[in-house]
Amino acid sequence: MRWLESLQAKLLAAVCGVALVSIGVFAWVNIRYEQAERVDLVIRGASQFSDTVKRSTHYAMLQNRWEDAFHIMDTIGKQEGVTRVRVFSKEGVILFSTDRSEVGSAVDKRAESCYACHAAERPLERLMLPDRARIFRDAEGGRLLGMITPVYNEPGCSEGCHVHPKSKRVLGVLDITLSLARVDEEIAAITRRTAAFAGTTIVLLAMILAGIVRRGVVRPVRELVEGTRRVAHGDLTHRIPVRTVDEIGVLAASFNRMTEALGKAQGELDALVATLEQRVEERTGELREAQAQLIQTEKLASLGKLSASIAHEINNPLSGILTYAKLLSRKLRMGPPDAEGVQAALQQLALVERETQRCCSIVRNLLDFARQREPSFQVVDVGSVVVEALSLLENRLAIQNVEVARELAPVPTVRADFGQLRQAFVNILMNACEAMPKGGTLRVVAREVSLPGDGGGGPLSPTGKSGPPSRFAEVAISDTGPGIPPEHLSKIFDPFFTTKEKGTGLGLSVVYGIVEKHGGKIAVDSRVGQGTTVTVCLPAAAPGIA
Repeated sequence: MRWLESLQAKLLAAVCGVALVSIGVFAWVNIRYEQAERVDLVIRGASQFSDTVKRSTHYAMLQNRWEDAFHIMDTIGKQEGVTRVRVFSKEGVILFSTDRSEVGSAVDKRAESCYACHAAERPLERLMLPDRARIFRDAEGGRLLGMITPVYNEPGCSEGCHVHPKSKRVLGVLDITLSLARVDEEIAAITRRTAAFAGTTIVLLAMILAGIVRRGVVRPVRELVEGTRRVAHGDLTHRIPVRTVDEIGVLAASFNRMTEALGKAQGELDALVATLEQRVEERTGELREAQAQLIQTEKLASLGKLSASIAHEINNPLSGILTYAKLLSRKLRMGPPDAEGVQAALQQLALVERETQRCCSIVRNLLDFARQREPSFQVVDVGSVVVEALSLLENRLAIQNVEVARELAPVPTVRADFGQLRQAFVNILMNACEAMPKGGTLRVVAREVSLPGDGGGGPLSPTGKSGPPSRFAEVAISDTGPGIPPEHLSKIFDPFFTTKEKGTGLGLSVVYGIVEKHGGKIAVDSRVGQGTTVTVCLPAAAPGIA
């Protein structure tokens, strides 16, 4: 996070902004006040100076000694700061001026020196002090203060040797112009001092506020942020130091209490999770054992269903063996056989051996099917599993006059447990046989299919996701039985659900569990009066896996 985006920067900006505006306004008001005070002092001084000039020339004017009066004015006009002194009559004619070039000329009544009296239609005869003063600039831009002082017609004037009628109230105007350069320098100095003081105050205030904000706000907030980050990463032992009793201190204390409560809750949760994991593991073990027992029970149930056909299948070779044994026994009791008899006996013994091996093979396959063992996943040829499952039911299919149509195309190998996969196909084939007690057609199709990656897009997709095509081994077993009613299709994989009088309801449930364990999918399509098709789809083994 950049510093300008930090809380410290925002607080300093807000506080310093308020301080800057406040001090700036104070400095501006102070400067304006000093300016007004200086100008007011100058105006009062100019008024007193004008009165002094008027009083100094009063006696000379009464005696009509104009030269003496003008000499006094000329001498006063040479003082420092006095720019000009002049006297003009009521009619606006300049009677005297320290600038000799304008003597005798008329003053424009719209000029700044006349505007105060002649702004109205009728000239004013009395002016207040603020109206007598005017501030303007000379040609060089310097500020000047003009002060006009009316010269009134006093009783002494009308009684003297020079005659002024009593009706003439104002005889003339004394106009004094003073330079404000010194006052402006003082104001500029005051402005500089005030600005320097304001700037220094703002800098010092900013430094003090920065320290206060850093110590009282920023550091505690950073500790809170760091504590929050550590707690978010799982460190519930972290505690924030409580340095103050203000709101931030209360927040830190509350945070510590919350963290402590979270730690206790986390400990209790961990204990519960450990207990739950242990219980789940125990239940999972029990479920595995129950599933193994269920599979074994279904095996035994399948063996019971196969017993009649297996007994019939074993009975045929045993009958042949018994016949040849009796025949050989009879021949041996008749005496030693000749060469031709020995050759015939050897042929008969070969038949006995072949039939005995056939019985052993049947019993061996039966024992292998019934044996309970731990699952062993390895690369398996699905086609060979289907062929062996068919061989176990071959005699039963023949007894029930069921015609078998095989379409076993080459399919990818799968990673599976041979015994469990064989049991799944035996259960499916057994259900198909039971659906056709009076004969029919059993169609077994094995083929390779490609489904979208992860099995997506197809009815048998293992995960229902889409992606690049993947290889699968698909086995479809169809019968021409009566079919399954639609209301039963959603329940056929439920344990103990059956519509048969002597059924256990575990056959397809066991098949479903085996197929799911192998990462595959099973689907059933059935139409009443037409038959049922059970399709098993298993993912191909990855290349290089043995």
